[in-house]
Amino acid sequence: MAAIMKGLDIERTLRRMTHEIIESHVKLQEVVLVGIKTRGEYLAKRIAQNLFEFEKISVPCISLDISLYRDDLSYISDTKEPQVQKEPLSCNLNNKVVIIVDDVLYTGRTVRAALDAILTQTRPQKIQLVILVDRGHRELPIRADYVGKNIPTSKKERVRVQVKEVDGTDQVEIIE
Repeated sequence: MAAIMKGLDIERTLRRMTHEIIESHVKLQEVVLVGIKTRGEYLAKRIAQNLFEFEKISVPCISLDISLYRDDLSYISDTKEPQVQKEPLSCNLNNKVVIIVDDVLYTGRTVRAALDAILTQTRPQKIQLVILVDRGHRELPIRADYVGKNIPTSKKERVRVQVKEVDGTDQVEIIE
């Protein structure tokens, strides 16, 4: 187990990515942060706090549970199609710049599920992606617009992100 990032590193990285978001968006009032549960939602809240601290603008920040949109769902009963029930979004995303926030980008399947969850309910003007750690090994053509750190890994390794709101500490580790 090797710690790649710790508390202050993560804080600096989120602050840098917040500045990149500010530089990319003239109208921050059109931005909505969508954090993928669980750790992505806390990273999104921190970015929202940074936006307020740096620009004195409060952007909506919502959580998104994508578990029912995953393409690797186990099938319910003996039917051929999975049973999916939509959880309504807590914010109107129509014509907004949606910035999806997650902790690790690996195969791209989590992000695809988030896109499905958003696009089945609303029509944003634009969707972007913030990722704390990009570890490679994509199975889908998905890339992040804002990347905290690129960490090349083998498929045998796992990247574990811990956030103080859930785990009591801020840390990124590679686990064999």
